[in-house]
Amino acid sequence: MRERPLSDVPKLALAALVMAFGLQLGWHLTRPPSQVVMRDLGPAPSLSSLQLASVGEPIAAGKLLMLYIQASDDQAGLAMSFKQLNYEHLTSWLTRVLQLDPRANYPLFMAGRVYGAVSNLEKRRSMFEFIYQQFLLDPNRRWRALADAAVSARHSLKDLTLARKYTRALRLYATDRSVPVWARQMDIFMMEDMGEVKSARMLLGAMFSSGEITDPREIAFVLKRMTQLEAEEKPRQ
Repeated sequence: MRERPLSDVPKLALAALVMAFGLQLGWHLTRPPSQVVMRDLGPAPSLSSLQLASVGEPIAAGKLLMLYIQASDDQAGLAMSFKQLNYEHLTSWLTRVLQLDPRANYPLFMAGRVYGAVSNLEKRRSMFEFIYQQFLLDPNRRWRALADAAVSARHSLKDLTLARKYTRALRLYATDRSVPVWARQMDIFMMEDMGEVKSARMLLGAMFSSGEITDPREIAFVLKRMTQLEAEEKPRQ
């Protein structure tokens, strides 16, 4: 169908169209800006209510819950800084995800690497403590998250005492064969950083003599490290 030229449109219709456009533009320019209120997550629902809502699919429900948590920082086109979140509420939601899906590692990853990377030190510590408490519930599956938290506590927070708390827990509780020896040896290096060289050497010797270390490369590393610790200890005596 051939398009009609603009000149064929009645002048009255063009005037009405221009007037309508002008009125609409004026209305948008004069209306007050909309007030978008950023909502917080709020406390997490009870586990029983979530289990009931999951209709026998708790793992799927846990994944959906995680998506809901991640969407909380982007509402109505506004970006909420992670440090603006209520971390007490955030922790309760992350806990529910792990209760629905105990094998999930993603909530702990988000706690340590994302929510635990904010500039607010108190909130960072709360995320590391959350990881520590969750680690204690399943050490042999959640050791990686606590190892990351230990490194962050040591290098980002500069808190050797807190880092030692985590590395000691790794050594004492992450005892399954699937947990690499280096994760348990982190406690020895932390003791050395804190000046406890003699204790670190004794602990390393105990791990070696107990037969806990079986890989030839790890045995060679431990023997070399014990020699180094002995050399470091002599000037202290």
